[in-house]
Amino acid sequence: MTAGKEEVVKYYDEFKSHQKKLGINIRHRTIFKNLKNAGLQPNSTVLEIGCGIGTVSHLILKYLAHGRFVGVDISPQSIEHARMYNAAFKNAEFVVSDMKGFQHNLKFDFVVLPDVLEHIPVDQHAELFRTIAAHSHDKTVILINIPEPYTLDWVRENHPTTLQIIDQALSIRDLCNNVYPSGFYMYSMSPYALQYEPEDYVSIVLKRDCKRANVSKRSNSAITFENILLRF
Repeated sequence: MTAGKEEVVKYYDEFKSHQKKLGINIRHRTIFKNLKNAGLQPNSTVLEIGCGIGTVSHLILKYLAHGRFVGVDISPQSIEHARMYNAAFKNAEFVVSDMKGFQHNLKFDFVVLPDVLEHIPVDQHAELFRTIAAHSHDKTVILINIPEPYTLDWVRENHPTTLQIIDQALSIRDLCNNVYPSGFYMYSMSPYALQYEPEDYVSIVLKRDCKRANVSKRSNSAITFENILLRF
């Protein structure tokens, strides 16, 4: 049976102690690196869903010198800590929300879901992406980090006590079914290894499903040069 909202809030209010103990680690830094690779700029507007105590937020805000940032989490105690931890950044706003009925006046350049989608029941994903779409523009980029589903299933069988209150192995098919109706498409999907081998995480980039304004033909010299490199 899926945990209710009050149970989830209580769990993450208490989970903040574990997050504080871990601090900023390789997973957070990898998510931030992938966000920069996806095009993050110092003047970007960023929405982070499931910001927890503000660890990934902190990395983003140190880079976001001229942009704006909104962090959202279901846990009031986590949001309180995120505000204190990032108090030096005047371009940051932290909001308690489960994203149902979320409203903001910004249309965000980037939306980040850092290992949070697997903790939101799948039957709520379609509504979540509709909400994200309402706060997006034609060039909005979504970065999703999730556990690799087969590895998460292995963890469930072998180390079940390490899992959180809701911890689903997400299928890419379900993700696409919930994403595409809201006007996004999967631009890239990159599995990678941090704690386990083979891969234990997947980084996914979504973009808006927009008609291309123009397509340019590559030069023959560039194609020839690349063809030569591929021989070695």
